[in-house]
Amino acid sequence: MSEPQGSEGTTQRLPVLEKATEPEQAPPVLEGESTPGLEGEGTPVLQGEGGNGRFWSHRRVPALVVALLLLAVAGFFLYDIAAVRADQPAMRWRRELAAQLAERPLDDTWVLVGAGVAAALGLWLIVLAATPGLRGVLPMRRTHADVRAGLHREAAALVLRDRAVEVAGVQSVRVRLSRTKADVGAISHFRELDDVHADLEATLTDAIRGLGLARPPALSLHVRRPGKKG
Repeated sequence: MSEPQGSEGTTQRLPVLEKATEPEQAPPVLEGESTPGLEGEGTPVLQGEGGNGRFWSHRRVPALVVALLLLAVAGFFLYDIAAVRADQPAMRWRRELAAQLAERPLDDTWVLVGAGVAAALGLWLIVLAATPGLRGVLPMRRTHADVRAGLHREAAALVLRDRAVEVAGVQSVRVRLSRTKADVGAISHFRELDDVHADLEATLTDAIRGLGLARPPALSLHVRRPGKKG
């Protein structure tokens, strides 16, 4: 008898498909932390209080005024010198100015007035050059090395006012904000004044901290009852 022609008795091992391993995800990097081996590649670094000074104004208007005055004076003198070199008479204003400077004594009233005006202008320019200006912009804390931010004083005062009127018992709020002090006056028409004062102090302290200013202003809070009508 012949054996049936069928499949061979040997079995073949099928290839096993292995599941591809997923790449490990790197843990998130929080601000202020550094990743090993990635220093200097743009990782944000928290800055301290350094570099949180006031913003400097460009002083465009004073610089433009001074530049125009110097240009006008230099132009007049240059024209007059060129005219004299060309055998033309000097301009009348320069002859009169030279005569007045030669004849008037140093204690003359107009000489003292002119010297005072020149000294005041010079002092004004020195003050502008030595002070930053932009008193209405409050510098904020720096959380990135290459980013500086500022908050307008009016916007910060508006935020404090909006937070204050949310306190129960507060009828109206007045906020005066400077670089060093937040003066808040509130009117309460119900609840005890001590309770309203405590809630306002906690709310405004949290609001000032939330502004993120480099130098948070000190809080000065006053709560009173509304005045009597008539």
